[in-house]
Amino acid sequence: MTTQIMGVSDVSLRLAKQYILAGDVVAFHSETVYGLGADARSDSAVRHIFELKGRPQNNPLIVHVHRDFDISTLVDSIPPYARALAKAFLPGPLTMVYPSTGKVSALVSCGLNTLAVRVPSSETAQAFLRAVDIPIAAPSANVSKHISPVTAQHVFEDFEGRIPLILDGGRCEGGIESTVLDCTGEEPLILRAGLVTREMIASVAGSCGVYVPRKGEQPRSPGMAYKHYAPKCRTAFFAPEELEQAKSLYREEEERGGVPCFFCEDALARTLEGFRVLDLGSSGEEMANRLYELLHRGEEEATLLIGVCPEERGGVYEGVLNRLTRAFGG
Repeated sequence: MTTQIMGVSDVSLRLAKQYILAGDVVAFHSETVYGLGADARSDSAVRHIFELKGRPQNNPLIVHVHRDFDISTLVDSIPPYARALAKAFLPGPLTMVYPSTGKVSALVSCGLNTLAVRVPSSETAQAFLRAVDIPIAAPSANVSKHISPVTAQHVFEDFEGRIPLILDGGRCEGGIESTVLDCTGEEPLILRAGLVTREMIASVAGSCGVYVPRKGEQPRSPGMAYKHYAPKCRTAFFAPEELEQAKSLYREEEERGGVPCFFCEDALARTLEGFRVLDLGSSGEEMANRLYELLHRGEEEATLLIGVCPEERGGVYEGVLNRLTRAFGG
């Protein structure tokens, strides 16, 4: 199979629709990361996503629809706070989980009676979703546990010869996956932190909790289990107060002939004179934007990535910290 990378055009959208309706998989740009999309109504198409990624069979997928799609056909009930959140933040990097009507493949939700739905704001994603005009199941377009893709080339490197088409919308500006919000209860609960923060949600819904999974529980959302977002090189992760230990590990790697590199926020990076450093930036938004691109770069350039946890908490930092700890196994 030849994998084509194409920008959005009448030709590429016709091709994308043909592939999707034939049960194949198409990668597409979103404002967060690239997605690996297939017909959410088809068991065989959804199964193909899991096979391509090597994704665990109990890790649910998100259904993507265009801004004018009637999601009431897919979900059983939408509480008033969810309607208010949709008005405030959609289209955008927010996924909401509702009771399901069972109109898509049961494989999407891995047997759960809920469905995660997202309306991306990317013009490329919107054009693709309008062209197919069906619910599209789409996890991030990377091999399971590998770094999420923020360019078409990242997708190509994981899936060359395995998927027919990548719809190229340029670099993803958000940089980390959507916030996932459980909307099945009396108040919204964050299942996965992201760019739409707990504070932003609470300002609209009145309150917002954070779900704490129980040991051994089946994941209720993507990104809740397993090591994710990981580079292929070796990694280590340290708290800020463990910096001297991190420096010692760096020097040990150099003495062995390796290529160590620090991976940290700007305030720390500026103090690490004489060390190789990948600088995440100085704000939560900047760190989210740079995170996966720098992990891909680190994977190519270093034998050991040494992550140091940012000191700030709250807001977008929560999403960044979530991805960092999973990527580095911290």
